[in-house]
Amino acid sequence: MAFDGIITRAMAAELAAEITLGKIDKVYQPESDELVLNIHTRNGNKRLYATVDSSAACVRLIQENPLNPPQPLSFCMLLRKHLQGGRIVSVAQKDCERIIEISLETLNELGFTVSKKLIFEIMGKHSNIVLVDMSTGKVIDSMKRISIDVNRARQILPGKIYEYPPAQDKIPFAEASAEDLENAGTTGKAILSKIGGISPAVSAELAASTDRKAVLDRAMDEISRLDFVPRVYVDDQNTPREFHIIPLTEYENGCTVMTFPDLSAAVGWYFEHKQSSNRARQKSHDLVRSVNASLDKFYLKKQRLSEDLLEAENSEDLRLYGELLTANMHLMKSGMKEITVTNYYDGSEVTIPLDPRYSPNKNAQSYFKRYGKSKTAIKEKKIQLTENQESIDYLESVLQYLNNTNSIAEIEDLRTELEDTGYVRRRKQAARMKKKKYKADPRRYTTSDGFTVLVGKNNKENDILTLQMASKTDYWLHTKDIPGSHVIVLTGGKEITETAIFEAAAIAAYHSKARDSENVPVDYVRVKHVKKPSGAKPGMVIFTNNRTVWVNPACPE
Repeated sequence: MAFDGIITRAMAAELAAEITLGKIDKVYQPESDELVLNIHTRNGNKRLYATVDSSAACVRLIQENPLNPPQPLSFCMLLRKHLQGGRIVSVAQKDCERIIEISLETLNELGFTVSKKLIFEIMGKHSNIVLVDMSTGKVIDSMKRISIDVNRARQILPGKIYEYPPAQDKIPFAEASAEDLENAGTTGKAILSKIGGISPAVSAELAASTDRKAVLDRAMDEISRLDFVPRVYVDDQNTPREFHIIPLTEYENGCTVMTFPDLSAAVGWYFEHKQSSNRARQKSHDLVRSVNASLDKFYLKKQRLSEDLLEAENSEDLRLYGELLTANMHLMKSGMKEITVTNYYDGSEVTIPLDPRYSPNKNAQSYFKRYGKSKTAIKEKKIQLTENQESIDYLESVLQYLNNTNSIAEIEDLRTELEDTGYVRRRKQAARMKKKKYKADPRRYTTSDGFTVLVGKNNKENDILTLQMASKTDYWLHTKDIPGSHVIVLTGGKEITETAIFEAAAIAAYHSKARDSENVPVDYVRVKHVKKPSGAKPGMVIFTNNRTVWVNPACPE
């Protein structure tokens, strides 16, 4: 990851041009390691996003607000108290370090102007966000509190004097002379050990350059004029490998070069597409694990119920033993362990085990009793198997939605759905908040001949889509016996075309567990033939008069 001193300087310059003299309207903390500031500027509202996540630490501008928790975290509440209504005086980099400082002027409780500084330390696993009172130099609070148990050299705690991270014994890249750069070594590793504020990729670029000073001077000049070109290097698997404002020869030939209008867009694209920092995957991980754990329990229960049912269905011998013992009661004596009698149905000899503790009559009644229990068990086990299979089908559908989405909002909706159905324990904060009415927002597509196709994002939305939004003459599609989304083709009273059916079926296959398969069966039927049984789980319906087509999964842009 290339969020080095050069990128930090470029980002500070970009932010200074965008948010200086802006007023902080809102403060949000979507996650424990994220911060969003809504800033009103002369050029409109801006959103400053920062994260101290070790795999994706950065500061940048974003377009949309992330999903926020129902209850603000304590650090967010503190920042709201100290920063809301404050004016941004300056945005600057600290020397050549990966530190961006935002100086602010706010009003205290008495109405006097006070100066504060919000410091973003972008240093991998040591990243932090610290609020400092400029009049005293003391820490007001920080996103990560660092005690003496964690770091003996530098503590970050409320009330302590703020100290910058210790400087490395290197020459800052902005102060390095041509002679310093030439004498730094012939390899990227050697240059990295002598010059501070550069990444391994830049050090490799300097090692390969015939004029190292010119490479850095050109970058500094572009930053001062805000004329740099942010680049993201993407490999053949569309995985981002690196980003920077300096052209990197190492990646120029083997990767696709993507350029962006501003650094925030480049950094955002890089981290959003880098698997190791995919926030949605991280956020859904615990849900996927919980759903898989529940599925394992239901699979085991299904196996045991099936074994019990098979045993109960093979209970006719118990009835036969009871009848034969009753008919041959005169041959039995107390204390016998078994008796051999003639089976009057086919004339064969049958040996029947007996309990010597019981009388002949009680042995016969015991077999009849066990037979009666088995017949009752068959009925009960079938009911339990049906209910168990419904739970399996439901959880498999939820798992499919979790695996097919990269949207944090959709993951939160799925979490709420699992909480409502009782498969996941409800979070304490969510339990205290007033439950909001769910508003459906299905995916929308248009077929090549003009029909609108709606696709549910979760089981709750599937119910709304099929049972409330669709009319009786619209068409409903779903992959046959495969977990997937409900798909509705809005006909508007027109007769549906074969083209629309096949394209909508391909969309239904794409939004299912069979996304990576071929020749997927998809059922389609008019909505009027789709019903929801009483008490059925979200997304579970029954239907009749259906037809089936086989398609390859495909999703229009």
